[in-house]
Amino acid sequence: MSATPIAQNARVSELVRQLDDAMTPRDDAGRCRNVKRILEQTFAAGTEFLDARFLAPNPERYARRLVHRDPQNRYTVLAMVWNVGQGTPLHDHAGMWCVECVYRGRIRVTSFTCHGGDPERDIVQFQKETVIHAGVGEAGALIPPFEYHVLENAGETPAITLHVYGGEMDHCHIFEPLENGWVRRFRELSYTT
Repeated sequence: MSATPIAQNARVSELVRQLDDAMTPRDDAGRCRNVKRILEQTFAAGTEFLDARFLAPNPERYARRLVHRDPQNRYTVLAMVWNVGQGTPLHDHAGMWCVECVYRGRIRVTSFTCHGGDPERDIVQFQKETVIHAGVGEAGALIPPFEYHVLENAGETPAITLHVYGGEMDHCHIFEPLENGWVRRFRELSYTT
């Protein structure tokens, strides 16, 4: 999953500097708290810092664009663009933490808990836990094993979210419904050009 180096404007460079500092805790919860605080503070100062090339919707499915890849592979920053009606299937993060913050629009995040076996090899059941409608500047964190969720554009215009992952998320697992539960499928992830 290679991508060419990304030229950054001053605000993105400052965000990256702060995210580098946020990686000092040894635990995922500490890193997520730091990243969430930084994103909320950054967005409180305004959300007009991503270049136009990161903001265009993809008519076929949500766009996933690499903003920054940490050279030490501690994290990546992605801009995700959700056109009206676009969203993800029920999925996990393959064991990777993530903090997301709404840059434009509104996003609906539906979280689930898994029951009835090991989702890696069994047909399982999912129970809806929470539904959150997040607006500009609102951030949330996902720390495995609490990683099952659906993200959707909750508005009438395209929505944009900024995601910071604990590494490079090049795959995840989606869950497809069966008559008696849900089955896990591998999904390779790529970047939108």
